Amino acid sequence: MVALLTLSHGSRHPRARDGVRALTTAAAHRLGVTGADAHLEFDEPDLEGAARHLASLGQDRAIVVPLLFTDAFHARNDVPAHMRAAAESLPLTRASSIGLGEDLVGVLAEQALADAPPHAHLVIYPVGTSDAEQAARYEGVRGGVEKRTGRPTSLIAATRGGPDILAERAAQTPIHLLPLFVSDGLLLDQARTALHPFPEATASEPLTTALADIVADRYRAALEGEPHV
Repeated sequence: MVALLTLSHGSRHPRARDGVRALTTAAAHRLGVTGADAHLEFDEPDLEGAARHLASLGQDRAIVVPLLFTDAFHARNDVPAHMRAAAESLPLTRASSIGLGEDLVGVLAEQALADAPPHAHLVIYPVGTSDAEQAARYEGVRGGVEKRTGRPTSLIAATRGGPDILAERAAQTPIHLLPLFVSDGLLLDQARTALHPFPEATASEPLTTALADIVADRYRAALEGEPHV
């Protein structure tokens, strides 16, 4: 079988890798294959180290699923560079990233309906991007979640004044935070801290294993040579 190799951005947060591992394990279980995690920075192993590990287990090929939501700098530059280096240890096929498509909208909407109090205003909370085209796609996710849940939904980016804007919004109305994060991160901790003074503010956990079906779908599409659209 062809192994699954997930590739996250990486984080200095002490629990970040735990979430990525859990997601990788869940997706690999769905696929019935060996799974391993790798990270662009901050966490270990990197993609080259993970590829060597899989090769040592007797795997002869892996499909790499980038755990990225946007097709911006990391997807266009860092991922290809890391794959070129890692391919010296193990043949690799790159799958599409998680992305910002309807399958992700469905995951967020399901999470909102399960977690959010009925009176809360929903807030989708991504890291943010300087890429205007990708930022516009965030707005598409916001609109999709609002349509599926029938709930007012806003979008606030962590790196665009996120904590301050969250506090201002929470002071005006009860909000429920929907983190567009694969796993725990320092930026998400800052958001939680900003909401702490507001007892009516609530938050979902990072997406982690809720993304397992999407990761498995990206793997299958790459295995079959069908790019995700």
